[in-house]
Amino acid sequence: MNFLIDAQLPPALAHLIISLGHHAVHVEDATLLLATDKAIWDYAVQHQHMIITKDEDFKNMLLLATTSRTPVVWVRIGNCSNAALTRWLLPLFPQVLEYLRQGEYLIELY
Repeated sequence: MNFLIDAQLPPALAHLIISLGHHAVHVEDATLLLATDKAIWDYAVQHQHMIITKDEDFKNMLLLATTSRTPVVWVRIGNCSNAALTRWLLPLFPQVLEYLRQGEYLIELY
């Protein structure tokens, strides 16, 4: 699976996902760090990436999309260290993958 990690999450998250056998890119590495949400959305759709974000705007874009859609994993954890984010996300990630395989488009993690 292909993931695009939004700016509110660390680039280390992309490295973690890659270590789990998936493709991931952080918006900074895709030269989208200062891009609008719409530009990030369009990139994700064009490159068939699922967006992992803390930004509620992507959830709203998904819910309002009538044609070009991409799955959104909405991370609702507060600010924390990379280590704490990893400890929190690792046990949840297999279920996230399963939901995505089942065709879910919005996965909210809290």
